[in-house]
Amino acid sequence: MTGLSRRKLVTAGLIGAGAYGVASFTSIFGSVASAKSGKKFKITRTPAEWKKRLGPARYRILRQAGTERAFSSPLDKEKRQGIFACAGCNLGLYSSKTKFDSRTGWPSFWAPIKGRVGTSTDYKIGYPRTEVHCSRCGGHLGHIFSDGPKPTGERHCINGLALKFIPA
Repeated sequence: MTGLSRRKLVTAGLIGAGAYGVASFTSIFGSVASAKSGKKFKITRTPAEWKKRLGPARYRILRQAGTERAFSSPLDKEKRQGIFACAGCNLGLYSSKTKFDSRTGWPSFWAPIKGRVGTSTDYKIGYPRTEVHCSRCGGHLGHIFSDGPKPTGERHCINGLALKFIPA
């Protein structure tokens, strides 16, 4: 081996596995933006209140950082003018003017309405991703990727169940 002893290789592997375990623990038990960052949001509710308000499917997405099945949301094909609002608190998050068809199966936008979303780092699948959440209630919306169109180059890949559409 060139400069790496077996002991160093095993140690590096154990450190990596430990880091992955910590990241997995954080993603499972600290799955909502507010829980991970400790940030206080303008709208807060108990888990029981959120469950009652959202129902099981939306609760899993917005409060437990779940992901809906690709191509399952009618909002992916929504083409009317309007606003895509948070299904948890009704805050307008994305304009239809920034929506595009990413062909990924989820509603996609190249930019949010200014100041309406926040981000945090998500390690749920073992490596860091940019999670996007509602700035008012902290609800998990989806993730941001750097393969979107101009002018931002971003793709906000959003769960349809995290949104509700308000026609113009």
